[in-house]
Amino acid sequence: MFNAAVVTCSDKGSRGLRVDTSGEYIKEYLISKKFNVIEKVIITDDLDVIKNKLLYFADEMKVDLIITTGGTGFSPRDNTPEATKEVIKREVPGIGEMLRAESYKVTPRAYLSRGVSGIRNRTLIINLPGSLKAVKENISFLGDVLDHGLKILKLVDTECGT
Repeated sequence: MFNAAVVTCSDKGSRGLRVDTSGEYIKEYLISKKFNVIEKVIITDDLDVIKNKLLYFADEMKVDLIITTGGTGFSPRDNTPEATKEVIKREVPGIGEMLRAESYKVTPRAYLSRGVSGIRNRTLIINLPGSLKAVKENISFLGDVLDHGLKILKLVDTECGT
């Protein structure tokens, strides 16, 4: 079983002005896939706040997976990709590319998402968009990618070439 954290990046959500349906959906999805979700948080869109929360989960809590939702668009307050890039040590561009390509089949606006993915130590971090519709679509595309990638990252699967 892998440990996970869900981080919703939303100024309105952090002030209680918006219900966090996307973060809750991700949490329930991960639980249904047998992940141990240690925490789901709602934070502001401030770059340093996002960065510090990612560092906390990766370095202190040592979770296997962090999925963020929100802050991947064009708004001046959308800082999630930048915060993620500051904390990861290795990019995993294929995940973002795959999410945008698959989402494009549903909506041409998919390519406006700036979400990134990467690895910090033994933690995989994936940015998802903020809308519930986009989260449902994107997380469904991850499928085997999560399980196989995390097994390699955690040295669990000896047939992965590690």
